[in-house]
Amino acid sequence: MARLIDQFQQLPGIGPRTAQRLALHLLRQPKEKIHNFANSLLEAHDQVGQCKKCFHLSAESECEICRNNQRSKQLICAVADSRDLLALERTREFKGLYHVIGGLISPMDGIGPEMLEILSLVKRVEQDSVKEVILALTPSVEGDTTSLYLARLLKPFTKVTRIAYGLPVGSELEYADEVTLSRALEGRQIID
Repeated sequence: MARLIDQFQQLPGIGPRTAQRLALHLLRQPKEKIHNFANSLLEAHDQVGQCKKCFHLSAESECEICRNNQRSKQLICAVADSRDLLALERTREFKGLYHVIGGLISPMDGIGPEMLEILSLVKRVEQDSVKEVILALTPSVEGDTTSLYLARLLKPFTKVTRIAYGLPVGSELEYADEVTLSRALEGRQIID
């Protein structure tokens, strides 16, 4: 039981209490359900790889988004990982393609630009005559560094924009930190 709890704790966002709750839940399940769960996990691990174009998770050589002819090929949204892509897809607002760079530049963590899918993005933008790249990266030191680096590389080939940052809907100004308020002021828009 302790080994099972330890395995769950190694997952992102799972603390000791949640790991214990998950382990106890699984142990109460019929053996058939446990086999199905384990088989699904192994199948996903064996069959899911990366799209050769955008580096999003895919069971095929090209993901469903890249194969979709209804999406604009002239617009690419660069994200750090597939979780960010999925969050943007849930909005159903973005109609272009994506490029998952695989993380953020972080010299403190030993992650340099050469370890990310940055050159493949530049090549893709140049070859496909992309009209705009939207940078949808985390508003952090690493995200800002990566955005500046990408913008410098991409500007000779296309228009480069960045998603707006600001206050979440329903939040109170008095509880927002200074950086969030500064970004909200910088990203202000004209009311028509």
